[in-house]
Amino acid sequence: MAIRVVFMGTPDFSVPVLKGLIENYQVVGVVSQPDRKVGRHQEVEFTPIKKVAVDNNILVLQPEKIRKDYMSVLELKPDIIVTCAYGQIIPKELLDYPKYGCINVHASLLPKLRGGAPIHHAIIDGYKKTGITIMYMDEAMDSGDIISQRETEISDIDTLESLHDRLSEMGRDLLLDTLPSILDGTNQRIKQDINEVTYAYNIKREEEYLDFNKSSRELFNQIRGLNPHPGSSCVIGEKEFKVFMARIEKVDTSKAIPGEVLHIYKDGLGIATKDYELVITDIKPSGKKRMLASSFINGIKKEEYLGKVAYGRK
Repeated sequence: MAIRVVFMGTPDFSVPVLKGLIENYQVVGVVSQPDRKVGRHQEVEFTPIKKVAVDNNILVLQPEKIRKDYMSVLELKPDIIVTCAYGQIIPKELLDYPKYGCINVHASLLPKLRGGAPIHHAIIDGYKKTGITIMYMDEAMDSGDIISQRETEISDIDTLESLHDRLSEMGRDLLLDTLPSILDGTNQRIKQDINEVTYAYNIKREEEYLDFNKSSRELFNQIRGLNPHPGSSCVIGEKEFKVFMARIEKVDTSKAIPGEVLHIYKDGLGIATKDYELVITDIKPSGKKRMLASSFINGIKKEEYLGKVAYGRK
């Protein structure tokens, strides 16, 4: 008898996971957040997960609040529910129903980085490694028993985008490797150590702004952890910039004001920080397209920026 799977997810991160399930199991329904208006013209667009479900002729449910509108999911009689970046708290009525439980694919090595932005914070908070956790869901946020984990190193060339894509595929692979043990009852079930818990709450607007009183490493991590979306930002002179990449130049800045533009290199603007100099190399000036800082530099007069003090908009 085929196992009836209901999948719950919303963004691009969840797409490889759903596709892997469709290729290997009977997915009888997909639950996604409601479609939203996007873009300048505010046109309604399917969520990435809904697009996959529609392409595979799978029923899609999009309740505004799953806590109040869950009966249609129960009517699908799922043997197991798999969630991945769904975006809402799952009610107890759903958690308790499936024979094989509710399983979550989470983009961190729990109990580290519980919450909605674990990939952003893995880079921003300076983690050397992160990974994927397959876990049983309970009523609290990301606090259920761990079934399996797989880790990956975070390098200085990683950005939110590269780590997101790598973890998305890792999530698919680890889930498919883990599901057989869940279904035959041989899987692990490890309690999370509450003394090791850290959190990765959703990024707030003010966390995009670059504070040059911080160390170069902190700013370097912040920029990578927000690239490509929403991007970090700062103001130099009267012009606002989105910043997507930077490098650290270990020069003496002890006599400089944090935020002062000290040098204009071929590849970027060198800005004093708490300890060294941060050279921003990939930018989007307000009102223009994203570009390499070298292209921007070719079109400016250096004296318009040298000595100016950069700051995060408040």
